[in-house]
Amino acid sequence: MSGAADALVAEVLTTGRLKGLPQGHFIEGRFVAPMAGQMMESFDPGRGRAFASFAAGDAADVDAAVAAARSALQGPWRQMGPAERGRILGRAAALLRERAHRFTVVESLDSGKRLTEAEGDLRGVARAFEYYAGAADKLHGDSLPLGRNYVGFTTEEPIGVAAQVIPWNYPLSTAARGIAPALAAGCTVVAKPAEQTPFTALMLAELLHKAGLPEGVLNVVTGTGAQAGAPLVAHPGIDHITFTGSVETGKRVMCAAADHVTRLVLELGGKSPLVVLADCDMDVAINGVMEAIYENAGQICSAGSRLILDCSIAVDFMSRLTARVKKLRIGHGLTNPDLGPVNSLRQLETIDGHVRRAVAAGNCVYTGAAIAKSEATADGWFYEPTIIEARGTADPLVQEEIFGPVLTVQVVDGPDEALIAANATPYALVAGIYSKNITQALRFARDVDAGQVFINEWFAGGIEVPFGGNRKSGFGREKGMAGLRSYCKLKSVVARI
Repeated sequence: MSGAADALVAEVLTTGRLKGLPQGHFIEGRFVAPMAGQMMESFDPGRGRAFASFAAGDAADVDAAVAAARSALQGPWRQMGPAERGRILGRAAALLRERAHRFTVVESLDSGKRLTEAEGDLRGVARAFEYYAGAADKLHGDSLPLGRNYVGFTTEEPIGVAAQVIPWNYPLSTAARGIAPALAAGCTVVAKPAEQTPFTALMLAELLHKAGLPEGVLNVVTGTGAQAGAPLVAHPGIDHITFTGSVETGKRVMCAAADHVTRLVLELGGKSPLVVLADCDMDVAINGVMEAIYENAGQICSAGSRLILDCSIAVDFMSRLTARVKKLRIGHGLTNPDLGPVNSLRQLETIDGHVRRAVAAGNCVYTGAAIAKSEATADGWFYEPTIIEARGTADPLVQEEIFGPVLTVQVVDGPDEALIAANATPYALVAGIYSKNITQALRFARDVDAGQVFINEWFAGGIEVPFGGNRKSGFGREKGMAGLRSYCKLKSVVARI
């Protein structure tokens, strides 16, 4: 961590606040006050108390942001070539690296995640802008073979105004993986960050403006989902919606989008299986499980929240895994513990409710299963890292997303049962397998229903790899070139010669 980051961390831990945070919406290239004059508080999850205020937007603010984005579609942005759009994104990537210390501290403070995790997120965000900077002038259509008397071709055109509804678990990362390809494609954007984590999206908008983005191309409206998010996704001036969040909210977004036949990318819930077979490298697999479920306190849609374990190694594996989990240090994200807080009191209570019901039903607990109470956790929102065994496939621990540091264990007899267990939920976001037999691993990858499959490393890949789910995990893809085309509409042209 740099000296500049050290000073910011010291400011927060000493005063409980951080100076210089944006307080307005970002509309038409500048920060503006909310039209209704209302403000909200943002909370430090590690201490359970407010550290700053921000604009509580409503439909009037959304109208202004959408109007700015629609106007910008007809301005200099429309005339700008793909290479110049790429240069702006490239400058943004460089600026992000220059200002990494402030972005990472704000991200850690606002979301609760460990500072080292926020630093990793920032590196990924800079890489995302770098990737799409290079992709902006590589987006092209196809030539269509119609015979010598015709010329046929397709073009990829920007879809228009893209709405981004950003979750609280990865505020900066999720913002970047939608905003960067949308801008590379030539779209304009209105983003609505979660009310729990508004600040880094606002900071990112200001940074992109400094990198050369014309006024109105990227706008950010803050506020609650009901007051700002709902008017945004229902707005007739929106041409595309990218939403990341819960299944139930995703359904409401789909209904709102249907009124105007607005295009959608939905990244919803997950209950992802992490399969560990008898021939695995046990040390590698245990490390993988630890990262898959305890990174960001388990608040990851693609978390490996279900350990599907071969019965022949179950006793040894669980003994070693449980010993590792019991050693995890819990504390405020800015102190770089092994496990930070969950994002809100509401989320803490949700996690505790899931586990309490499982304990009451007779599930075997290996470790954890309680709200963490210690001097290090003080008044923050912390849950003990937990391992609990399922009673069967129908167990709510298997079927329901908990979104916290809670690992469900399912013991199976061999790879065939493992595949059946992996496919036995309504979710299909990601899946992973640990096995030294590459043929066996690739067969699993072929037969499991998931948008992305990891082999011998959870979270393998990066911005280059398309990401998205099937079934109740949503549809559409982000990241990679597939993510870029999500913000395009295809036009076919045929001429007789």
